[in-house]
Amino acid sequence: MKETIRICDIEKYYGSKDHVTKAVNRVSFEVKEGEFMGVMGASGSGKTTLLNLMSTIDQVTSGHIYYGDLDITTLSDDQLAQFRKERLGFVFQDFNLLDTLTMEENITLAMALHKKPAKEIRKRTAEIMERLGIGDIKDKFPHQVSGGQKQRCACARALINRPQLIFADEPTGALDSKSAQILLTTFETMNTQLNATIFMVTHDAFSASYCSRILFLRDGEIFHELRRGEKDRGQFLSQILDVLSLTGGDLSHVE
Repeated sequence: MKETIRICDIEKYYGSKDHVTKAVNRVSFEVKEGEFMGVMGASGSGKTTLLNLMSTIDQVTSGHIYYGDLDITTLSDDQLAQFRKERLGFVFQDFNLLDTLTMEENITLAMALHKKPAKEIRKRTAEIMERLGIGDIKDKFPHQVSGGQKQRCACARALINRPQLIFADEPTGALDSKSAQILLTTFETMNTQLNATIFMVTHDAFSASYCSRILFLRDGEIFHELRRGEKDRGQFLSQILDVLSLTGGDLSHVE
């Protein structure tokens, strides 16, 4: 597997002088191409801050973040915006679909903004919608479909430009249990069949059990790591719950 991202001793501090908060404290790890990585931690553990730093939404106080050989901590604001548009994908908890566009148009818009040929846009969109099981609702508007279908549309939009990495911050938080399970299965399909590399932040053990690897954060630092390996999802879930039981944290387990 190729190295996708290297996080090298990054720190993010807020405040000044005697009132400094260490949101992320000397964190280092790698994300390999094709991984489905999860990050778990209680509220305030630094997991969303870490995602924001990796996705160029926020900037590190110190340290380096490499995408291949490119150190994004050295880029200007304009360069970061271009990098984010061309190489990253996002799945938001609240979908962020445009109500006046059909499901298909919400997805194609992402490619149209990149000025791709119309034929390529139509072909790629049809392919992804079919793979994610939403080909039959392409002409419907967001208010006409379920929450799970909206979320799969958001996944298709994140995939459409073949990003180097897809970020998802608590993606199941706004969904009922059935829709959440459908979304997680969709992520699994994106990862195993479409070779998407995914970085998901979650406090939910059930969601995390779909990942291939999990980092556990506490007080802005990585304190444990799990790899799924050859374990089935049920076995991996049990292992996750074992780690959480030792932390005494407020993480949840949703069936």
